[in-house]
Amino acid sequence: MKNSVKAVILTGGLVMVLLVGLLVYAVAQRAESENDPKPQALRADSHVLDDAGPDAVTVVEFLDFECGACAALQPTIDDLRARYDGAITFAVRYFPLSGHANAMAAARAAEAAGQQGEFEAMYDLLLQTQPQWAGAAEATPEVFRALAEELGLDLDAYDAAVADPATTERVRRDRSEGTFLGVESTPTFFVDGRRIVLTEPGDLERAIVEAQTR
Repeated sequence: MKNSVKAVILTGGLVMVLLVGLLVYAVAQRAESENDPKPQALRADSHVLDDAGPDAVTVVEFLDFECGACAALQPTIDDLRARYDGAITFAVRYFPLSGHANAMAAARAAEAAGQQGEFEAMYDLLLQTQPQWAGAAEATPEVFRALAEELGLDLDAYDAAVADPATTERVRRDRSEGTFLGVESTPTFFVDGRRIVLTEPGDLERAIVEAQTR
């Protein structure tokens, strides 16, 4: 009888320890979740090319610099940015596709240029020169270094940034968060946090106009 009572007490104690452990784990997980919010289309460190203030419509583009569709759509983006200047906040995020040998190298080049305050200049130049380097079987980082030289960047600082693992991690974070947000291909746009499916170029402007009326 005494042995049975001891067994019950021991079992009860183990259950209590287990319950306390689960409670501590749940509290820790909740705290971690609160301190690590879910990814948003626009991050505080996103490359913002046009900032129209907190009340403006936000347009975020996830792109791959080697993506032909991204380059083809660029004149439309430039036109929208000009016509909606002061009315939209436009930002760019990286989404290098695995099937493009130069996608990651181009993104690193843009990020390295951004560290010298020349992200937009490199962004424009990469898309303009895309036909010259896209489709290579292997990455050609020397092409992007030549573009950095053309922009007048400090090449020692550029080389250091390209080689820095933090630069690659910055690009991969965009890619990872884009995947979380439902990005599967490029270019993918978010207007005020809503993913827009483009079937024709005019769809993006329609989404902007609709967002302005909400």
